[in-house]
Amino acid sequence: MTKGELIERVARERGINLKRAEIVVNTIFRSMSAALVRGDRVEVRGFGSFEVRSYASYKGRNPKTGREVIVGPKKAPFFKTGKELRERINGQD
Repeated sequence: MTKGELIERVARERGINLKRAEIVVNTIFRSMSAALVRGDRVEVRGFGSFEVRSYASYKGRNPKTGREVIVGPKKAPFFKTGKELRERINGQD
């Protein structure tokens, strides 16, 4: 499902126009992104949780040259599936 498809689905199911549905979807995504940037955890019960994980610096290799390079520390978003969603995907509902 794309973001556009999600907006269309929200509009259809809630009986609102596409512009209003787009505002709702964008507000939710912006709020979740802002929380993650602040270092907060985002949990959607029954769906899953998002958090930011920190990764230490490490030695890697440039695949083109084979030279060793230092990859700096970084942060990345991580999603953990909720139990209810995992069960639904596996047909256990």
